[in-house]
Amino acid sequence: MSKDQSEYYLTARKFWKTVTDSDGSASSSPLQLQLEAHKKLFNVFQAGNYYYIIFNMYKSELDFVDPNVAQVLGYQPEELTIAFFMDKIHPEDKPYFLNFEYHVVEFFKALPYEKVSKYKVQYDMRLKTKDNRYVRVLHQAVQIDYDEKNYYRTLSLHTDITHIKQEGAPCFSLIGLENEPSYYNIQDANVITQAVDPFTKREREILKGIVEGKSSKEIADDLFISLHTVNTHRKNMLAKADVKTPVELVRMAIQEAWV
Repeated sequence: MSKDQSEYYLTARKFWKTVTDSDGSASSSPLQLQLEAHKKLFNVFQAGNYYYIIFNMYKSELDFVDPNVAQVLGYQPEELTIAFFMDKIHPEDKPYFLNFEYHVVEFFKALPYEKVSKYKVQYDMRLKTKDNRYVRVLHQAVQIDYDEKNYYRTLSLHTDITHIKQEGAPCFSLIGLENEPSYYNIQDANVITQAVDPFTKREREILKGIVEGKSSKEIADDLFISLHTVNTHRKNMLAKADVKTPVELVRMAIQEAWV
């Protein structure tokens, strides 16, 4: 399996696909009109260097990457894809990212159409730069291209906040605009329901590796166990979770807070 088709990437893509039609057609509104919406974010938070991206929900890919990404992460715009971006998330923050994206999708699916433009997603995570450092980025996102049935494109602003927050777990909030209510520190507020953990300690270690997008061999090397042992555990975990594929296992693990 290629890096672009890793279990980690496919799990996130599966979340995003739940808010689009299956035929693959997308809105044709001019990209320049969507870019103008960046002023809505830039006037809110500019605590450090930043860049913005436009995410296409149908393709699970990027339609636009701001050249300023080179100032924050060191990469050129043409290097940045969603799969590449996800690969650069700090291993400890990868489960948070999937967890946040799952709840973002569920929140907007339940939101009345007239309120879609009145909410901003906000969370932080650490990203590896081209010179192998980690910077903490504040991700802020608004929907900029959608109709009553589908979400087409999201505009995201990434700001380097390493100087503001150097330690601590990622934090997730849904910010209400135009007097709509906000939901801060959602994970800390236990909005994410805790479930009974069906796995042993070793299985949880392996599950963490799966969520982080590691191969069975990488997990085996990390835990100093054989490849056969890892594969046996993976098979048992699929049975315990009553799922058929690793992608479904990761999705359930995030949904049930097993990691």
